[in-house]
Amino acid sequence: MSKPFRIFLVAVEPSGDALGADLIMALREAGPDIEIAGVGGRRMEALGVTSAVDISGLAIMGLLDGLKTYPDILRKVNATVDAALAFEADTVVLIDSWGYMIRVAQRLQKRALPPLLVKYVGPQIWAARPKRADVLARSVDHLLTIHAFDAPMFEAAGLPTTFVGNPALERPVTGDGNAFRERHGISPGAPVVGALFGSRPSELRRIGPGLRDAVVDLKTRLPDGAVFVSPMAPAIADDVRLSLDADPRISDIILVDEAEKRDATSAMNVALAVSGTATTELALAGVPTVSTYKLGWLSYWIYRTILFKADYFSLVNIAAGEELILEHAQQECRGDILAGSVMALLDEIESGQSRSPRLKAAAEAMKGDGRSSARAAQAVIALTTARRENS
Repeated sequence: MSKPFRIFLVAVEPSGDALGADLIMALREAGPDIEIAGVGGRRMEALGVTSAVDISGLAIMGLLDGLKTYPDILRKVNATVDAALAFEADTVVLIDSWGYMIRVAQRLQKRALPPLLVKYVGPQIWAARPKRADVLARSVDHLLTIHAFDAPMFEAAGLPTTFVGNPALERPVTGDGNAFRERHGISPGAPVVGALFGSRPSELRRIGPGLRDAVVDLKTRLPDGAVFVSPMAPAIADDVRLSLDADPRISDIILVDEAEKRDATSAMNVALAVSGTATTELALAGVPTVSTYKLGWLSYWIYRTILFKADYFSLVNIAAGEELILEHAQQECRGDILAGSVMALLDEIESGQSRSPRLKAAAEAMKGDGRSSARAAQAVIALTTARRENS
């Protein structure tokens, strides 16, 4: 009897941890005898995959942030490589975080009889740094991409690629908005504004002040009864609480944990959010959104003048080819500017011109066939089977 496949997953950011958890469930459904280990966060751990490396501090933002933590990153990269080899993995699936994953891949590739290396989610070469396709093609054996338009670009670099769809868009994003309002004493007609501070400490540090100023500004513009809610990513929940509690002007924001997130989303009329997975989820829920981000000045200059080529930074806007999510970056990450755009969205809703249907349609079009994690699991199993048969 052949020994079970041994699959090692690596994810170091919250969005990647969620993708990893979905893939774990799909792998177990497809092949109950598959043995799984890896590096990840709370969602993977909840499925019994205890992280071989502490990933705290690895969800970083910006070039200079990465340089500051580089020695720690390298230590954890080496520990990840050692853990995968100790597990005797047949296949290593590398999720999210380009800089971290490419280093793990390159170190594993140099070992005698390296495992099969699969990258899950490609770098966004359609927006910046197209040469990364060549680097990835030299570093891994296969790419699973969540965007249909990715495959031709990576295949042109010689990297076999499979489009599986975006699992993040298949998870439920809405709940019972009326129940949320009742639990928190919010009247049915009161405007509810979401304030989402991202998922990384660096995002909260750089962008948090602008979002907090926007909430203060909106509290003066909106009528009495307007309510602000903040669904919090687990990685920064404690920091968000401290940040808001320290400012008496906004200490009445309703803080929402993971258990209430979907209900809170359904209760929102509009949202203000740090750019990322959250903005795509809000689009899928049909919540008109203002998105923002801010980097260190040197990082921003490098990105905007040398690297970044796309017209928009929100994935929904890029896929739709228009600014459905209102965007404000860098010097525009200011309370008055962000608040003004939120008010513009509320005015659209009041006039019967809400962009909610277009947001939903654009996000739905990005889903794929609705079986993304299952397709990813099937691809990993097929690739692992072929590697074993040919070895």
